[in-house]
Amino acid sequence: MNILVVNSGSSSIKYQLFKMPYEKPICSGLVERIGLENAVITHKIFKTEEERVYQHTLDLPDHEAGLYEVAKLLTDAEIGVIQDPQEIDAVGHRVVHGGESFSSTTIITDEVKKEIKKLFPLAPLHNPANYLGIEVAEKIFVSAKQIAVFDTAFHQTMPVKAYRYAIPQSFYHDLGIRAYGFHGTSHKYVTEKALEYLKKPDARIITIHLGNGCSMAAVKNGQSVDTTMGFGPLSGLVMGTRSGDIDPSVIFYLVSQLGFSLEQVGTLLNKNSGMQGLTGFSDMRDILKAMAAGNEQAELAYELYAYRIKKYIGSYAAILNGLDAIVFTAGVGENDANIRRVVCSDMDYLGIQLDVEKNSVRTPGIRDISRQGSQVKVLVVPTNEELEIVKQCYRLLQQETVKL
Repeated sequence: MNILVVNSGSSSIKYQLFKMPYEKPICSGLVERIGLENAVITHKIFKTEEERVYQHTLDLPDHEAGLYEVAKLLTDAEIGVIQDPQEIDAVGHRVVHGGESFSSTTIITDEVKKEIKKLFPLAPLHNPANYLGIEVAEKIFVSAKQIAVFDTAFHQTMPVKAYRYAIPQSFYHDLGIRAYGFHGTSHKYVTEKALEYLKKPDARIITIHLGNGCSMAAVKNGQSVDTTMGFGPLSGLVMGTRSGDIDPSVIFYLVSQLGFSLEQVGTLLNKNSGMQGLTGFSDMRDILKAMAAGNEQAELAYELYAYRIKKYIGSYAAILNGLDAIVFTAGVGENDANIRRVVCSDMDYLGIQLDVEKNSVRTPGIRDISRQGSQVKVLVVPTNEELEIVKQCYRLLQQETVKL
């Protein structure tokens, strides 16, 4: 079964093609700078152990043109992996916000599309682009099932006391203002991998997704019971360019006393804060270089970043009533041994003990980097959101086949 995974952004399209049930992509790619001059397509083909990369520049006025180019590459006489777009059985779409309407992977119908459009105000930067990817894919892959995988779905198991805000009831009942959480596809994927590794399906774990965007989830019996991101993806941890948790009084002060517009505040907290605001760099690799050069601001930012993670580990251990494992994942979580060391230092009271030597060695797959005898396992689990999307799509299609 050929399943194409599409992640449509505001000016980009990421894609991977899987021939399920084999869980390794046969090709993948990225279309960048859509709508701008000199758009770039990078297309990779995976055959046996060989990876072949093709890149070219062209003008792409919109997403439709971009996805048509992807279809051409997939069916190209020399480098194509299929002969016709109609060989695609399903297209799995990453949709950032599913609100309370979607708690699981869903086959896209007209009614589903209407509901996704209703959620535009909750994710104005993401859902419109995701929706556009769906509409374009329907035109190109006309015989394929279109399937939505929602980033918020994993967190729909949170109890009411975790997702409600202490504001008048009408804001929730009439406007849907509550915590939804994000990065759910990643948290779900690494949760399942960690539970398999631990051989303990009822394990209490904390998953720590550290990339340019950062979030944590408290997980019990395989289900999310709390998460750091809330109504939008701004709250919680310090991130590459986002502030994370901040006293709302700061926003009132910026607007009423300093004359900031709400748009300026939004830009400040989403694009010019976090590690970018503290150091001038949003990429952790650049921050580590600055630290090595003795940059005190970079050192302070790094400590602040780790401190916020430690605070949430403590609070999540409390609501889980104990802890079996913590899981580091995503770009920073998987690759920055130092942040793992700093986060896990002075955590003996919670039973977290890191093996410094194991932490410093990179190996593929899941790594247990906790000290022998540590009460809490410290795991590094590589995330794979595209694989999680295609697995959910494949599972759903099998269920639909059984019903028939």
